Amino acid sequence: MKRISVIIATYQHAQTLGSCLESLFAQTRKPDEVIVVDDGSTDTTKEVVNAFGDQVNYFFQENQGAPSARNFGMKQVTGDYVLFCDADVIAHPSMLEKMERALETHPEAAYAYSGMRFGHKRFRSQPFSVDKLRKQNYIHTTSLIRTEVRPRFDESIKRFQDWDLWLTLLEEGKHGVGIEEELFVIRSAPGRKGISQWVPSFLYRVPWPLLGWKPAAIRRYDDAKEIVQRKHHL
Repeated sequence: MKRISVIIATYQHAQTLGSCLESLFAQTRKPDEVIVVDDGSTDTTKEVVNAFGDQVNYFFQENQGAPSARNFGMKQVTGDYVLFCDADVIAHPSMLEKMERALETHPEAAYAYSGMRFGHKRFRSQPFSVDKLRKQNYIHTTSLIRTEVRPRFDESIKRFQDWDLWLTLLEEGKHGVGIEEELFVIRSAPGRKGISQWVPSFLYRVPWPLLGWKPAAIRRYDDAKEIVQRKHHL
């Protein structure tokens, strides 16, 4: 039987981390290894992890950002599959079981992804499409990846880190397979920025240059997107 490793890179997420871990240990297909990489938190993250005893392998590093923490965790894994799980994710009980089944059913796929929910927002899974992926990201970081493909995050990328990863794998000839279900929920702690603070999608379609002004959030989004596009010659 293949082994599943879960990596949780976390920073100041003590409020949500416990629920995330509980949802992982309540899976119908239990993870074989759970690794928490604490990226320099100053809250009670360590105490939260300690409550789970030896079910969790805990590592601490000075704050270097999520890509660095995920890459550090990747060096520790022993599983055949790895899932980079965000600390504010609540997994559906069958998430790991269904993602593993998707990879077993589709041996040509390097990773399996699903839809998810954030509050009232629903992000439906879409069939894998090279053309669509090159235009925009529609695959969340919380996906099950074959360890043999050696996924690695670019530590210089500050935003769209997951999109950059999928594009890098695409350039290596590796594709994913989508699951037409919402297999996890994101529950950010009060006061934290997240999907709930995303700018409404229609604002990204406004011809701001013609107006001579652009909101700061849109400007940051466009600048970050351009970095990834230049890197991958899109």
